[in-house]
Amino acid sequence: MSEGTAEGGANDTAEGTVTIQNEVGLHARPAAAFVKAAQRFESDISIVNVTRGGDPANAKSIVQIFKAAVAQGHDVRIAAEGSDAAVAVETLVALIESDFD
Repeated sequence: MSEGTAEGGANDTAEGTVTIQNEVGLHARPAAAFVKAAQRFESDISIVNVTRGGDPANAKSIVQIFKAAVAQGHDVRIAAEGSDAAVAVETLVALIESDFD
């Protein structure tokens, strides 16, 4: 299992880092589950493939998730800004840690 962290602040921002353990990474079913979960929140949510680098991707867009090219073993940073930022990050980190179950 991966280790994830979520940190929230007083300014309604939160961030967490987690390692992808799923064998297909964030592709197909896991990506769809991730986007569906992200879309439940009002906050703006982004994900960055820390392992490969690159720009933040909109966590609510399946196309941008695919472009982030997140594979098994990659570390990702999830960041959120908005009224439910801390809960959003905690939920998405937990989803990844549960292997999308």
